[in-house]
Order: sequence, then structure tokens, then C-alpha cells
Amino acid sequence: MALSMRCNVKSVFRFIHKGNSHRRLFKAGKATGATSLPKGQVFSGIQPTGVPHLGNYLGALESWVALQDEYSTVMYSIVDLHSITQPQDPQMLRDNILNMAASLLACGIDPTRSILFQQSQVSEHAELSWILGCLTSMPRLRHLPQWKMKSKQKNEGSVGLYTYPVLQAADILLYKSTHVPVGEDQIQHLELAQDLARIFNNQYGEFFPEPRALLSGTRKVKSLRDPSSKMSKSDPQKLATVFLTDTPDDIVLKIRRAVTDFTSEVTYEPESRPGVSNLVSMHAAVSGQSVEEVVRLAKGMDTGQYKNVVAEAVVQKLQPIRLQIQRLRADRGHLESLLAKGAEKARSLAAPVMTEVRKLVGFY
Repeated sequence: MALSMRCNVKSVFRFIHKGNSHRRLFKAGKATGATSLPKGQVFSGIQPTGVPHLGNYLGALESWVALQDEYSTVMYSIVDLHSITQPQDPQMLRDNILNMAASLLACGIDPTRSILFQQSQVSEHAELSWILGCLTSMPRLRHLPQWKMKSKQKNEGSVGLYTYPVLQAADILLYKSTHVPVGEDQIQHLELAQDLARIFNNQYGEFFPEPRALLSGTRKVKSLRDPSSKMSKSDPQKLATVFLTDTPDDIVLKIRRAVTDFTSEVTYEPESRPGVSNLVSMHAAVSGQSVEEVVRLAKGMDTGQYKNVVAEAVVQKLQPIRLQIQRLRADRGHLESLLAKGAEKARSLAAPVMTEVRKLVGFY
């Protein structure tokens, strides 16, 4: 089964590295050949914890598609080892891995232009994580924000949850990655990877590059029921989140029920009118227009009328993805084959790096 659908995207990233920032525009398009691409290794991962939502797509996945034509090597991993820091039903986890693969492919991740693989099928991730863990102090991990947040939610956390930023660093450094697309809430974890690269290099000789962060310029999509919070897969309110697999009727219902305010005019004022501004931001992102353009087009509409316009734009954007996910899910063998081939490619890159790491550490 060939992937027939690609997403046309225009994304902006900000380089973050040692306190310096640079801006660069990335446009998706057909590569003219490997020699035309700048050298660099891009790596990012996503947990197989259910179907991605609109926020995931606009904030990360759409940008991932663009990066396939911007760097010589681009790797995307379904990070199932990270997912088991929370209890998982084994059969559901197996299904979610394939569902996530289908979602990524439907969004435009193309195995001929990038490497898509399942993290647990490349054992070098765990091995390097152990080595890096032996270079990491406990206070360093204790101060990371995700541990503070998640351990408080559960009153206690597992060793896996505590050390998963080290595995995250291993994921990145294993392929000598130079750039990592991340959300702002993951910057401190990437800084850990940079620190561990420096620590390893200081102790064993220059080996790992320090990876740079690529922050998407897309505004975060907020919950439709509580625009003070990010859109989330785990939101208990069913109308709060638009999933990539939602039907057109589902999307229309959710956006019509979106929380706004008592002012009928459509304006973009995130501080004073977060609900309407969330719809404007969403509309701009899915239509490829600026916020100013969509506000101008909405002049004369009340918020009720504008919700219908936003819903139509979101449906138009997501409908091809939803249908492609359905087609891909129907062929489990095809998805398993693609992931197996991706893991083979990833192992071919990871194995020589780990061979050198073992020599440097003194294992042989």
C-alpha cells in the first residue's frame, strides 16, 4: 500500500542553543536530491498513547512532515519504552503502536524520506541510557519539571518515570542528532541531553554533538472547553479535544460547543478573550492564513457564525487524514512491515555508534 496523501505545510522554527536564537523558515516540498539538503540529523519521538489530536498535529506533526525535506537524515520514533512509565494494557499498547504508525503516515510521514521506527526494537536505546544514567546525578533529575508534576499527581513515581529523561537523552544522542523538534515544555529535557553530551565528551573524548532545539512557531491549540489549558488526549471532557479520527459531525459539534464569551465580535485578544482567540488561532493554522487575515475575513460575523467557518476549515484539513488512517489501520501487516524496516534502518545507524561508545567506556 503506497502512501498517497501528503500535507502541504509552511512552518517556522526557532533554533535554541547555548542561549542564542536564530529564525529559519522551512517549507515542505519535493527534495531535489540528497546533495541539496543540509547535513544534519533530526530526531524526535512520540508516545503511543492514543490517537493524536489537532494540537499534536499543528504543534508537532505538521512540522515533522516539513523537516523530511530539510535535512539529510530525519528519524521519528514511536517511543513505546517511554509509554510504560505509566501502566499499560499489553494488547492496547500493541494496538496503539500501530495506530500511532498509521496516524503518522496519514499526516505525511514518508518512510522513503525519513526513518519511522519503534523504539523498543532497537536495543541500543536502553544500553546507552544505562551508560548515560551512570553519568547523571539524582538532584539533576529531581529538578526536571515533568518529574515534579507527574510524581505529585500520583503521590509517588516509578524509577522509570524518574529516569526517563535519561532515556530521552539516549534516544537523541544514539544517532548523533544535531536538531530536535520539541515543545517548550521539553526544553529542560533537551538541555539534559546537551549536558550529558558534554559530560561524556569531557570524560571520554569528543564524540557526541550537542543537539539544538527546533521550536515550532505554531501557537498552541487550547482546550475547547477550557482555553486556559492545552488541548489534551486525556481531558475528561469529551468535547474539549478534536482528534484526527473525529468525523465531520464530531468536529462541528465540538467547535460549536467551544467556550467563548458574551461578546459577539470576532477578535484576537488571547489575554482578555482566550476562547475566541483559540478559535482564531486554530482557523489560521489549518487554513494557512495569518491571524490578521482570518480576523479580517470574519468581520461582520458573530461568534456563532464564525464557529461554523472554523469547523468547516478544520474538517477540510482533517478529513483526508482521517480517511487515510482508516485505510492504513485496515492493513496491520503493512504497518508491521514498515515499522520492521524502519527498525532495521535505525539499528544500522545505532550499532556503529554503540560500538564506539563501548570502546570509549572500556567494555572492550
